[in-house]
Amino acid sequence: MGKYPELKGKVAVITGAGRRKGLGEAMARRLAAEGVKVVLTDIGRGQGENLPENAVGTTAEMEEIAREIRDAGGEVATFSCNVLEPQEVQSAAEFALGHFGSLDIWVNNAGIGYLMEPIVEMAVDKWDAVLGVNLRGTFLGIKYAAEVMLRQGRGGRIINIGSQASKSGFAHAAAYTASKHGMVGLTRSAALELGPEGITVNTICPNHVTTGLGAWQNAHFSEVTGKGHDRYMEDMRARIPLGRPGLQEDIAKACAFLCSDEASYITGEAMNVSGGEEYH
Repeated sequence: MGKYPELKGKVAVITGAGRRKGLGEAMARRLAAEGVKVVLTDIGRGQGENLPENAVGTTAEMEEIAREIRDAGGEVATFSCNVLEPQEVQSAAEFALGHFGSLDIWVNNAGIGYLMEPIVEMAVDKWDAVLGVNLRGTFLGIKYAAEVMLRQGRGGRIINIGSQASKSGFAHAAAYTASKHGMVGLTRSAALELGPEGITVNTICPNHVTTGLGAWQNAHFSEVTGKGHDRYMEDMRARIPLGRPGLQEDIAKACAFLCSDEASYITGEAMNVSGGEEYH
């Protein structure tokens, strides 16, 4: 039995859950271990050209993750979804309802974290891409998940995956930072609108987590800062009171908590999960 038995039989959709070592994979495994029926979604296409490793979940990866969750006793389905496309996001919500009979939890995890450039060098189309996936995609997830939850009439949980960049600015990451700050405002407005219907909306704000994409970020910023990888990571650990970067499992634990009855009176929050690095 999981830590939160009340979650058994609930149905969750997690976007951006087709990447190995990603937050989506970790949250899917944790919720499935709690007895949640999980729909994994990702863009489900090839990685494309000039993308860092693990930037986009592929169909093959997503199916492998699903198979492993099933082998561990979980109930899981997969659905290809580009969060920039309203019809695809709406279809993902309706798929969960049709396949598992309900939609109780929606996790907006899909995001772009690899377009990191100085403002004066960043092309407008790259800015639009980051804001599109990270903020528009979250808006669409909230919109279409809430439509189904309102129709069901028994509340629900919407969880957005923000960042330390939801609270603080970072050089060479203006688009990412703007999108994650915007996510917090969107979370607060959605919580006000949906709270009377029993739907909570919260954002989890991790500090750096060395996912597959996070490893690319480490290498990128080690080069940008001129510190080298070892010094860059040493400096990162030194500014975190608990002495280490975040782990995928840290975020998965926070997600499970916010889905549970223990968090039934929490909404509109931007919850830091940062080892004490971010505290406002």
